Amino acid sequence: MPEQPEQPEHSEHSEHSEQREQPRRAERPEQSAEPERPAPGPPAAARPTSRDVARAAGVSQATVSLVLGDKWRGRVSERTAGLVRRAAGELGYRPNLAARNLRLGRTRTALLVVPALTNEFFARVYTGAAAVAARHGFGVVLYPSPEGVGPARDPFASARAALDGVIASSMAAGALGAIRGTDLPLVMLDSDPSDGGAAARVNLDIADGMRQVTDHLLALGHRRFAHLASAVPSWTFDVRKRALAARLGGLDGVTVTTVPAPLEVNGAREAAERALTAPGPRPTALVCDDDIVAAGACKAVRRLGLRVPEDVSVTGFDDLALATAVEPELTTVRLPAERIGERGMAALLDVLAGRPPERGDLPVTLMPRGSSGPPPGR
Repeated sequence: MPEQPEQPEHSEHSEHSEQREQPRRAERPEQSAEPERPAPGPPAAARPTSRDVARAAGVSQATVSLVLGDKWRGRVSERTAGLVRRAAGELGYRPNLAARNLRLGRTRTALLVVPALTNEFFARVYTGAAAVAARHGFGVVLYPSPEGVGPARDPFASARAALDGVIASSMAAGALGAIRGTDLPLVMLDSDPSDGGAAARVNLDIADGMRQVTDHLLALGHRRFAHLASAVPSWTFDVRKRALAARLGGLDGVTVTTVPAPLEVNGAREAAERALTAPGPRPTALVCDDDIVAAGACKAVRRLGLRVPEDVSVTGFDDLALATAVEPELTTVRLPAERIGERGMAALLDVLAGRPPERGDLPVTLMPRGSSGPPPGR
């Protein structure tokens, strides 16, 4: 039997459905067969390439790659590097970082671990590190550990592949076990030089800062000292304690008492009140491990009906913003927080590039202000 041609499907239901639909279609306004299209705008400007930069600077693409990849030193002159950077800026050229990172096996991201986010000092460390990182196409992620005392939680289970290295600032001994167990390069800031495991280390001359404070107070005539020592177990505070004891120990007629103080105003105020009301002659100088402790000490002096500095001199450490916000303004040791952040990030970049990092402690500076003066009767 010959094949019958296929018939289109048809049913009573479909016929009635179509009949029911027809009036609705008739009610719709007539539409044009082709929707209106917006008038074409000007063609998008082509994204500049490294070839465009090379042509504008009069150099090869390889030279452009060296300069913009920050690998030109020793290979390209300062003048040529400047020409390339200027041409790139004028053209608005931006390297394809994703492709470059994939090619190099790098994410161009560093982790900065700090004891706390609430302390201005660490905010300034971050500012310095981020500024250097930005100039080299890196980003910095800020990560707090619990006060720099307990072990830092391990951020690496999920983040290890997203980091090129770690910078840790002012961390307590034993707080970095999880970080040291990784294969990431670690740069330590303000930390014990004898503690191994760091690829590089950047320190402040903390001991000299404490010597500057004590020499200043001795020159004013003070002989009775109380040290409001931070209760946080950290290398940087241990150095302050040892330096003060080394400078004042054995001096005729000089006494020093040590009172532990928490790093917060009210706790420091209570510690200062204990120091000032203890049996025996009252201290004439309160040497504080931190500006926040010093602010609490100033409150204690006033609550006891005494005056700063006429009855008791008070000194701090760090030179935070509050040092010039209190009255009288605080004599303190200025720590170059942004500079240590800059040096820390530069050290990490050196380690990643296989270069020796810069060595030497950063100097600190005494800032004499109104909170220190001669002792009573002097």
